[in-house]
Amino acid sequence: MIVTTNEEVEALKENAIIVSKTLAEVAKYIEPGVKTITLDNIAEEFIRSEGAVPGFKGYRGFPGTLCISVNEEVVHGIPGERVLKNGDVVSIDCGCIKHGYYGDSAYTFPVGGVNQEVMDLLQRTKESLFRAISMAQAGKRVGDISFAVQEYVESFGYSVVRELVGHGIGRQLHEKPDIPNYGRKGSGAKLTDGTVICIEPMINLGTKNVVQASDGWTIRTSDRQPSAHFELTVIVRKEEPEVLSTFSFVEEVLRPERII
Repeated sequence: MIVTTNEEVEALKENAIIVSKTLAEVAKYIEPGVKTITLDNIAEEFIRSEGAVPGFKGYRGFPGTLCISVNEEVVHGIPGERVLKNGDVVSIDCGCIKHGYYGDSAYTFPVGGVNQEVMDLLQRTKESLFRAISMAQAGKRVGDISFAVQEYVESFGYSVVRELVGHGIGRQLHEKPDIPNYGRKGSGAKLTDGTVICIEPMINLGTKNVVQASDGWTIRTSDRQPSAHFELTVIVRKEEPEVLSTFSFVEEVLRPERII
């Protein structure tokens, strides 16, 4: 959507902060031995305690509050009886609704001790997100955001998932414009002041190719190498982009060696 009033901005920001705090609440419990359904239940309880409702639960039939994707799972993993193990990485994607507006954010967490190659993937994926956010200025184009992600991560030999993209957000969870993580500078739709978008690099250690699991939701890498996913909500502005969600709550919770 394109925001035109302070009330719209504040409603979107409230949702963005709720999902940011939910990720931080879940982060307290991410450790070897925890079941993904346990994390999902914690998130739902917290979201409801904030006067919001889960944005993903029931969306097109999705059964969980969170998308919880482990290791080679890129996105849309369904919470369940899976137990996290030392050395795993887990992407937690969270959405909520309050006052008729959506919030959406994601962070990929290391579980216990994770090898340096995979930690580098996480750190560089997160860095590509911030490089992309810097391009969210009125007058630039979607391709400028996309190129910022692609150029950076491919310089390390990583690959960009093609089938999944960032998106506009507002009164619907997924709105126009689509925000791919690959593209050419100066290409695509022109960015307009006030446009609210979710930028979310999904970056693979190996091949860019992905497949859908038999559950009809989970997307994983075809070579089963790890993937990383980070997402923030941003308002396009004429000068500095206005970032609504934040990783600061998560990083207040994480021990220094786990901060990406």
